[in-house]
Amino acid sequence: MASNERTSAARVGDVIETRGTHGRPARRGEIVELLGGDGHEHYRVRWDEQHESIVYPADGVVIIPAREHPRNTGG
Repeated sequence: MASNERTSAARVGDVIETRGTHGRPARRGEIVELLGGDGHEHYRVRWDEQHESIVYPADGVVIIPAREHPRNTGG
């Protein structure tokens, strides 16, 4: 993991990537809600497959600030 990758201090709209495990591919989604408090952060994520789940930060989870990962607006 590169030293400039973040795993906390997320905001709604940021992108989250999880490393693939047990032969599964990596996943990517958008943070749609911040849950928990300082030291107990977790997030509601809408995955690219369009389902949602709750994610707790851990090894292999990377937060990419929205300003660094622009979404295609269809323009």
